[in-house]
Amino acid sequence: MADAKTGKEADLAGPGIGTYEEVERILPNDYEPLLPPRERMRALFAVKRYIEDNMAKELNLDMVQVPLIVDRESGVNDYLDRDGSRTPIEFHISNDHDKNPIDAQIVQAATKWKRVALKQFGCKPGEGINTDMRAVRKDYFLDHDHSAYVDQWDWEKVITEKERNLDYLKDTVRKIWKILYGAGKHAQEMYPELKTAKYPDFPEELTFLHAEQILAEFPDLPRKQRETQILQKYPAIFIIGIGWTLDDGYPHEMRAADYDDWVTETVEVDGKMMHGLNGDILVWNPVTRRRHELTSMGIRVTKETLKVQLKMTGQEDFLNLPYHQAILNDEIPLSIGGGIGQSRTYMYLLRTAHLGEVSVTVWPRKLKEICAARNIHVLE
Repeated sequence: MADAKTGKEADLAGPGIGTYEEVERILPNDYEPLLPPRERMRALFAVKRYIEDNMAKELNLDMVQVPLIVDRESGVNDYLDRDGSRTPIEFHISNDHDKNPIDAQIVQAATKWKRVALKQFGCKPGEGINTDMRAVRKDYFLDHDHSAYVDQWDWEKVITEKERNLDYLKDTVRKIWKILYGAGKHAQEMYPELKTAKYPDFPEELTFLHAEQILAEFPDLPRKQRETQILQKYPAIFIIGIGWTLDDGYPHEMRAADYDDWVTETVEVDGKMMHGLNGDILVWNPVTRRRHELTSMGIRVTKETLKVQLKMTGQEDFLNLPYHQAILNDEIPLSIGGGIGQSRTYMYLLRTAHLGEVSVTVWPRKLKEICAARNIHVLE
């Protein structure tokens, strides 16, 4: 039992496989890219336009500018989880000979900034913003689908108190999946070679499951193995309630306590109350033959649930930061939002085996050598 718990606890840590020996073992040996680099870029930007245009149409979002750098004291940077294991890059701006300096951070995501920005841009219920966000996450293990460079469609939308429910969340998730599915079909129409008998086509339907249900089905498996198993049954899923402590004493995955609401009681399944108004879309990637996360999103905390979640995670000192004070004082609106991984989405829709085939960033020499031996060539 101790070993099982140790495995589960280790599985809660940040993303990435963990060792290059394992990366070498899991990468496909039969990979052939379906498009050459130049055509792949054309397809990529066609997908990008399709997704941005349809997010504007389906979710009523306007594209806005987004920060790469934020003031450390603002509290708006995303810490991604609750254990402090992934910290942002910080630097000092000595502005005006250090008379008016700024201690700045490179964003890890625009999760909190977006909610504040809704007020800045005058968004009303039913209106929202979308961003072409760029970030740096220096603490990731760099493998085939995790990079220190992060690009996301970080979006946020104003909602009412009545819309803070599971049905509204599911309806929004279905719209996003419709957009991603449509983008894949759009790419296939432009480049028929993307539709091949080697890989099954994109699943049209998305299955909704609570993290608590998945644990009940696979009680002895760590989180990533549970996801792998459930994706054999349902190739596209939305896992609800990520962050809530499950019956085995662990959350499905570590999730920060100050943006998504993962504590609210939602619905009874088989007589048991479930929790959480957030979740992730995961798909089975037939190229890498692995689980593949596309987006994390949720209905955001209220001032009540913010206090509850920060108390649960031992981070009540955060309540003194400007962002958190704005929530407590009703200065920013209720909202729903999320981040859709751009390169992750291109990788899935364009059938590549590595993020480096659809984005340009830094990779260790060892990883590039492992990839090249398998006909996977990253952009440099």
